Amino acid sequence: MSDTQLHVPENLTWSAVTGRVRDLVGEAFTTDGPANLVDGEWRAVGTPSEQTSPNDGSSLGTMLKVDAATATDAVQRAAQTHRSWAGTELDERRRKVSGALDAIEGARDDLALLLAWEIGKPWKAACSDVDRAISGVRWYVDEIEGMLSRDVEGAPAKRVPLEGPVSNIASWNYPMSVQVHAELVQLLAGNGVVAKTPTQGGWMTLTVAHALMAREGLPVTLLSGDGSELSDALIRSPEIGALAFVGGRSNGGKVAAQLADTGKRHMLEQEGLNTWGIWEFSDWDAFSEILKKGFEYAKQRCTAYPRFVVQRKLVDRFLGTYLPVLDGVRFGHPLAVEASSDGSTDDLPALDFGPLISAGKAQELDDSVEEALRHGAIPLYRGSKDHGRFLDGQDTSAYHAPVSMLAPPGASRLMHEEPFGPVDSIVVVDTEAEMLAQMNASNGALVASIATDDTQHGERLAEQVQAFKVGINKLRSRGDKDEAFGGRGESWKGAFVGGEYLVQAVTEGPPGENLFGNFPGYHRYPAT
Repeated sequence: MSDTQLHVPENLTWSAVTGRVRDLVGEAFTTDGPANLVDGEWRAVGTPSEQTSPNDGSSLGTMLKVDAATATDAVQRAAQTHRSWAGTELDERRRKVSGALDAIEGARDDLALLLAWEIGKPWKAACSDVDRAISGVRWYVDEIEGMLSRDVEGAPAKRVPLEGPVSNIASWNYPMSVQVHAELVQLLAGNGVVAKTPTQGGWMTLTVAHALMAREGLPVTLLSGDGSELSDALIRSPEIGALAFVGGRSNGGKVAAQLADTGKRHMLEQEGLNTWGIWEFSDWDAFSEILKKGFEYAKQRCTAYPRFVVQRKLVDRFLGTYLPVLDGVRFGHPLAVEASSDGSTDDLPALDFGPLISAGKAQELDDSVEEALRHGAIPLYRGSKDHGRFLDGQDTSAYHAPVSMLAPPGASRLMHEEPFGPVDSIVVVDTEAEMLAQMNASNGALVASIATDDTQHGERLAEQVQAFKVGINKLRSRGDKDEAFGGRGESWKGAFVGGEYLVQAVTEGPPGENLFGNFPGYHRYPAT
């Protein structure tokens, strides 16, 4: 719906928020926008590229995209700084990382507002992204000494930094709680850090966070640019000690191919089709709450559940619970408030999601839905943007209402691929074997869940699901602090992360140590 009473308060506008962060970390900005951070210095180098907000199509300013030569030089400089940092005492590393966390916490609200503008996160989700980064790394500050004093078997051993800095190439959806969080732990473990900003969103948030990190003397490099231009420098450079990648299978496959002959330590988190299996189940009231939570951030996260595999005799009860949830999902402009609002963040709307990352992504989802319908899928629910909460006359091209389809055919992309948006598919089965086959349709996933009244039987079924984490009557997520994270099959390559596994992934232990993870020669899974 369009409502002339909605507006964005002046203190929450992009110009107001960026004005405040420019005042906070002015060294990180050129006249038009953020610079690139190389060897501790912010440099106005690169080709300008206009950035827009998915919220309303408005301009966010200019990203400076560096070329391959600049990236190669930056990596070589980062390697020199890495060697110095690796020799820094742990107490000093903890002090500097803690100082950066204090500074990030002081800028928390504006970092969250940047996320709301850059990638369309509603206020609550944006705050959670920043807060989880802070609280998660503080936990590592307290625990890191013990983690550096034992091997993967728990025996006493000294862990040391890698031979070179860790290169970080992450997706746009969780700049703080995934990317900045991982970088700060890598730094805490004694490694220098090289990071690339996503081209689709989050570059301003990452600029501010890295400026606060650099002020504390942390050896961080931050570059903007196209992956195709920078991949050799950030992946294959001999100076790089490890690569941390978060993204889709297509790009992940290209990265894996580039790594194949290098022998580099790597952590490649890739997509998988995360599924719910529903078998001999009756607690529909509880399931309704789970379904609603699943729509957070328009299912634009690696642990979203876009596929439901339902026992035939339960389809009517499932749909009676599921369809009202879709009808009640709230979406719209994340920063649009009633006219009477004084601009307090307490007044920001409690939305389930805002826009998708771009108008192009919204169109891609539409195309995938139409393709599935042409091949025989049955439309169960097709929401309308008319139900969204928007400013009068705003650009809504990046928004996508919930959609659900029954039985997408094998010829359609949605049968095997993660949509990364609010598009669900339902598959009906008659046997447990069918259910397991459909839950394993994407050759590996990060998470999955089974809804069943018989939890012991559910746990036995879970053993046959090719997902890293399988919940019984609950959602599974990436997790925080000491919780491990990884994937099975094609959803993950290299070392697992989370808790102690993240520190092990970015340090060297005793010779011959076999890390937990998916490697060409072996697979080793921790208890999840």
